[in-house]
Amino acid sequence: MVGKRVVAQALAKGFSVNAFGRNVEDLIDKDNRDEHLSAIKGYVFDETDVYKAVKNADAVISILGGAFDGTDKSRSLGIKNIIKQMEKAGVKRIVALGGMGVLNANAGHYVMDTPEYPEQYKAVGQEHLLAYLFLQASSLDWTFVCPPSILKEEGNHQYTTSEDYLPQPNYDEIAVGDLSEFILTELTQKKYVRHRVGISRL
Repeated sequence: MVGKRVVAQALAKGFSVNAFGRNVEDLIDKDNRDEHLSAIKGYVFDETDVYKAVKNADAVISILGGAFDGTDKSRSLGIKNIIKQMEKAGVKRIVALGGMGVLNANAGHYVMDTPEYPEQYKAVGQEHLLAYLFLQASSLDWTFVCPPSILKEEGNHQYTTSEDYLPQPNYDEIAVGDLSEFILTELTQKKYVRHRVGISRL
């Protein structure tokens, strides 16, 4: 849902996009066909596939999904490989999608460490945490966007963001259209380089 929307909005802004993924056909359906869009089918764990995809890119947007039970390591080991291949290719800028559980609740504690954090999201939260730690240890100019529940809506361009913490006010929701808009804006404006970002609708 997020990846497809990011591709569509990037094309609308005039970017040239290399869409990479195992199910890349989902990103190049009739709605997204464009002369500025190239589809690259590959696997996020394959070093050669990822290197070819990021080589000569100006920047990378990483939208990695998978199961929520912690068995799927795409979010953590996938971003680890992306980082490795970006460093090898000399590509510095990445905006990656995480989850709100890895934002700070207070000094020394993440949101997912708090008693009110839903138990069913803790496993995927650990995957996001590993991804964040890999980014933090890298030499990249990274931004880790950590949304709450993502609504399948266009959005209204009314949202708030914050550095490393939950935004205030926080309504625990963000429209996919607004989330995608922020990701693309942050890619070029670089307001939150080497930081996590909390985001919420207004």
